[in-house]
Amino acid sequence: MTPKPARITGLAHFFAAARYSAGGMRRLLQEAAFRHELLAGAVMLGLLLALRANAAELAAFGVLFVLLIATEALNTALECVVDHLSPDWSEFARDAKDLGSLAVMCVLSAHGILLGHVLLG
Repeated sequence: MTPKPARITGLAHFFAAARYSAGGMRRLLQEAAFRHELLAGAVMLGLLLALRANAAELAAFGVLFVLLIATEALNTALECVVDHLSPDWSEFARDAKDLGSLAVMCVLSAHGILLGHVLLG
């Protein structure tokens, strides 16, 4: 078993946390769903700009997009843990993955609501 690394404190902790976050982004980029969400986000931003969305609508898009990245990261982390704990099929694994997927779908639905608001407004 690998020993636990020493705790990093002070300014070094800030840089270590940034490295951990960059590592998380590299891992997330391996997920096809996330790459599709990045592409869809770019298309939606272009559409919002073409529709002359106001600053508040663009800000809402930005907040929702960051929330989508966070939710997708948590969903991917959940899937990693579940796959480790239950390499074979199990009901708890299916339920956990379905709930993570639901969380992502809720954020995607919020994007759809925002786009509908801009289209109809």
